Amino acid sequence: MNYPDRGKWGDTRYRGNCSGYVIRDLLEHFKPHQFHEIFAGGGTGYDVARELGYENSIHLDLNPRFGNWNALEDEMPEGSDFLFAHDPYHDIIKYSGNMWGKPHKDDLSRCPSYEDFLRKINHVHAKMYASLRKGGRMAILTGDIRRKGEYFSIARDMALIGKLDSWIIKTQHNCESNRKQYAGSFIPIVHEHLLIFRKDDLWFVPIKINQNFQQDLRESLKVTWRDLIQATFEQIGRAASLKELYEVIENTARAKKNQHWHEKIRQTLQINEEFSSVSRGVWRYTPKGKSLAI
Repeated sequence: MNYPDRGKWGDTRYRGNCSGYVIRDLLEHFKPHQFHEIFAGGGTGYDVARELGYENSIHLDLNPRFGNWNALEDEMPEGSDFLFAHDPYHDIIKYSGNMWGKPHKDDLSRCPSYEDFLRKINHVHAKMYASLRKGGRMAILTGDIRRKGEYFSIARDMALIGKLDSWIIKTQHNCESNRKQYAGSFIPIVHEHLLIFRKDDLWFVPIKINQNFQQDLRESLKVTWRDLIQATFEQIGRAASLKELYEVIENTARAKKNQHWHEKIRQTLQINEEFSSVSRGVWRYTPKGKSLAI
């Protein structure tokens, strides 16, 4: 999905406005009877809906222009068969106190942490989905962000509520990161995610939740001997004796599972080019493509 021109709809000064062509194409494709929009602050959805003849569409936002509707506390006013939400991308653009009015405690663009934002946006999406009529669809446009060198994908991390009907990648144009100069190697984020969910059942809601956890490779039987030895060299940070390698690796799951683990380590050192003998019983690791050895 690619719309270099955002179109004539909405307030062009309102940061974060999506292209009206996104909403227009969705409405023309699904042809809903009742269209509701959440996070409608820029007015794009309203303008598109009126142009297409949706005189009874409902557009909600914390912005007073659209009724001070609080997504966390207020109820959906009525059911619909098509919902569209262009969510805030956490705090990339702060809306209350910036694009309109004073800072508001329930403005999702002012959540104190990414985790708090996810918890609240999941609550809003669940509320939206519950209001859908059977067979209706909920379209959510969201994005990825980068904070202090760390990459966060909202589409990956948020709960997927409802039957996933489509996951569309949309090219992003005219965003702030494109106009900034960054030191070092930097790949700008130039895409967004349009997720479309369908409500197939009145009572049962399919939900997928992404969970984060850490695995200690030393406790895994799937890690290879080569990988174990490489990590051990990187931990030690220099050439190491067999005794030093043994001391690090002896408590790993692979070593405990193999009574001949000493021999396996020596074999792995001998058959992999990254490892070379410095002297009797002492080895070093030289990553391929690098002249600097560990």
